[in-house]
Amino acid sequence: MNWFEALILGLVQGLTEFLPISSSAHLRITGELLGMKDPGAAFTAITQIGTETAVLIYFWKDIVRIIKQWCLALPFAPAGKRVPQTDADVRLGWMIIVGSIPIAVLGLLLEDWIDVQFRNLWITVTMLAFFALLLGYIDRAAPQEKTLGKMSWKDAVLYGFAQAMALIPGVSRSGGTITMGRFLNYTREEAARYSFLLAMPAVFASGFYKLAKVLAGSEQLDMVPTLFATVIAFAVGYVVIVWFLKLVSTKSYSVFVWYRLGLAAFIAVLLAFGVLDAVPAVAGAH
Repeated sequence: MNWFEALILGLVQGLTEFLPISSSAHLRITGELLGMKDPGAAFTAITQIGTETAVLIYFWKDIVRIIKQWCLALPFAPAGKRVPQTDADVRLGWMIIVGSIPIAVLGLLLEDWIDVQFRNLWITVTMLAFFALLLGYIDRAAPQEKTLGKMSWKDAVLYGFAQAMALIPGVSRSGGTITMGRFLNYTREEAARYSFLLAMPAVFASGFYKLAKVLAGSEQLDMVPTLFATVIAFAVGYVVIVWFLKLVSTKSYSVFVWYRLGLAAFIAVLLAFGVLDAVPAVAGAH
């Protein structure tokens, strides 16, 4: 991977990570069209550290408050400062932990499938189209009634399994969780906000896990260009967060539904004419 390729892939990661359009699908086809083949699951996971750092900074006050309140609700917290488990931030902290379990377990169990089999572009096309139609229907039909303060344990578990679906390229982490949020009648803005918060534990864990494997030599990756792409993804990702949350506070998700359908059709045409290979040849692999 050269510096230009790293720049382009970092831009793509930053632009697409938080939108319900599948960043992994975009990285996959961008790598192919640049002639460098699939950048690989390790590259995707590590560059996501950059975009999730943007989430960390944007939601810094919320995250610090949630962590502080959650810690003060633990049994060993000072008695005079102890916070009840019914506190809204404490509950939200537990919900994020519960919602992170499905993707953590399935991510480890299905690691080989995620790295190879799930990256077949015909699977990506199918997931792009199916979840576009699902998001479009649910966003139009579901009322906007609930805020995160009304989240139940059932909602947290369902959110968690929706996030785990994003292990398949084309689903989209934000797309899956936002669709579930709207299905559960959360407002568009609250569904997007929780999608960002829920992603943080899983994405940071996945990114640093893959980074450790690369540094240990068990996976191959061009490390310096990858770090450059990660920095680019961080900067662009922060701007996208600001824009996206403003957009969904007043607009529906229809623009992303149509984009997903168009992208699915575009990839299908490229596959049909042999411009893209359905099965990836991973960049940097030996």
